[in-house]
Amino acid sequence: MTDNPDPSETGVSPPPPSIGTATIARQWGRIGILGFGGPPTHVAMLRQLCVTDRRWLSASEFEDGIAATNLLPGPASTQLAIFCAWRLGGTVGALVGGACFIVPGLAAILVLSTLFFAAHPPLWVIGAAAGAGGAVPAVAVHASAGLLPASWHRSGPTRPARVRWVAYALAGAAAAATVGPWLVLVLLLCGGVEIAARAPGAPPAPGRSGVVAPLLGATTAVGGVGALAWVALKVGALSYGGGFVIIPMMQHDAVHTYHWMTASQFLDAVALGQITPGPVVQTVAAVGYAAAGLGGGLLAAAVAFAPSFVFVLAGGPHFDQLRASRRIQAFLGGAGPASLGAIAGSALPLALALAHWWQLGVTGLAAAGLFVLRRGVVEVLVGAGILGVVAALAGAPVPH
Repeated sequence: MTDNPDPSETGVSPPPPSIGTATIARQWGRIGILGFGGPPTHVAMLRQLCVTDRRWLSASEFEDGIAATNLLPGPASTQLAIFCAWRLGGTVGALVGGACFIVPGLAAILVLSTLFFAAHPPLWVIGAAAGAGGAVPAVAVHASAGLLPASWHRSGPTRPARVRWVAYALAGAAAAATVGPWLVLVLLLCGGVEIAARAPGAPPAPGRSGVVAPLLGATTAVGGVGALAWVALKVGALSYGGGFVIIPMMQHDAVHTYHWMTASQFLDAVALGQITPGPVVQTVAAVGYAAAGLGGGLLAAAVAFAPSFVFVLAGGPHFDQLRASRRIQAFLGGAGPASLGAIAGSALPLALALAHWWQLGVTGLAAAGLFVLRRGVVEVLVGAGILGVVAALAGAPVPH
């Protein structure tokens, strides 16, 4: 009699079971509804479902999925949700699972947008928005601080590598604080420099910035729906380093270039993206709503999330090769620190967008809640919103 080896002993995981579409829709929809708190919550819930409770995937498969999706631009936790659904249900499973993960948060943020961006919202709504907006700069710094240690560790022990890491982070911070809509070029440049630094004899990285720059100029000239689609595409296909890196990319376009919303309203949009379930990238739907109503919100969300489906469905069978690619690892070694610097740098224009002195007090309280008391982001934003309501009803000035 021949003994079958235990997969755990051979290191080879058995193929995942085939899961029905209805099950994927139900379980991924549940995560989409309850997934408050951003990527850490989403990853924990997916792992609990797929690895611990149902044992649909092995721990190693799940960790490989995290590593692979972190190599891709765009919202990593959304891509992980699509990847897990793809492993269990193929292309149809990926489409259903991804949609069910995204739609609850999208519906919530669009409903809230109709309230917050109404022509004449109630005073308490204006106060809640102003209070939550006051907390956003602190949330940006907190998001960057939480990601910096791991990125610094990945930079390696050598002095030249760490000097480059600091340079990339500073470049990203400066770009986010000054030239937000052109941040994508800085990310690409930092990635290309790191490729060259790790392989001095290799040819320069592909000239992606040479393609992106004319597109940026063209869409700025065209405006309208084309501009909204391009801003959303930057969010979904050209952002590295986590959901918050989209903030400096969008702020200048939404407020200054196209005048879709005021600076205070943009802060509201960022806050809505944080307090609703699902990925932070949902913020783009609020910007789209301000630009062109419900249709604009749906268009912006569709364009922003479409690349995640394309990346996973086209690249899923090749994720092992992607992880092994030295050029991709080198590119992320430059673009990643620049993205984290950009997240921190975005706090400056966000703070400058605050219209009233009392909002700066909310910023300080939010920073204390996040860094000293170690409270969750959603909890801090809701508390800031309540403070804003109290301030508005007490007669404090509020944004118009």
